[in-house]
Amino acid sequence: MKTKWLAFILLASTAGSGPVMAEGNGSAGAEKSATCVSCHGEHGNSMVATFPKLAQQHATYLEKQLLAFKNGTRKDPMMATIAKGLSEKDILDIAAYYEEQKISANALPKPEPDDDEDDDIPAQTEADIQKMLSQGADLYRNGDIAREVSACIACHGPTAEGNKPAGFPSLKSQHADYLIKTLTDFKNGNRSNNPDNMMVMIAKKMTLDEIKAVAYRISVMK
Repeated sequence: MKTKWLAFILLASTAGSGPVMAEGNGSAGAEKSATCVSCHGEHGNSMVATFPKLAQQHATYLEKQLLAFKNGTRKDPMMATIAKGLSEKDILDIAAYYEEQKISANALPKPEPDDDEDDDIPAQTEADIQKMLSQGADLYRNGDIAREVSACIACHGPTAEGNKPAGFPSLKSQHADYLIKTLTDFKNGNRSNNPDNMMVMIAKKMTLDEIKAVAYRISVMK
């Protein structure tokens, strides 16, 4: 089992590599990103939890995703329409601009109030929040070897900073709601534009509670 696990991590460390593109111009990208602000926020810090923050993301990862939207290998009607109107130079410049920005921090999740209309769902407490974050931290660091759920740290790093040369995205301070949606999309097979469907293989073995726990833990990493 240990040999199999080590082989998986070694594969993960190289699977994201792809063709090297030219570098973009962040100054030019600032102007070209004007149409992105309504969803992704000023300087790439989205104020809506279902839209991802783009600030401080690796340019190479952003380039790959925009090209995937443009050629249809990643599905999203709105992003496909926007990406199809971008030239390769536009994509390089916009990605360079967002990589230069600083991502904003997220506050700790707050307990959910009691819903009097449904007595079967107990109110969430501070202890529940801490338990969820602890579970997420354990999954992030250690994964679950018995169920072949890879530790997030293997690809995304100790502080969720990602791995630019390997093409693995930065996740730190990303919105929890967006991370939950993304992992759920991988789990359900609604998103598969990653090398060898690595994230699909991992996410489909995770429970929804585990997805929520690790998403909230990552969202408060800096």
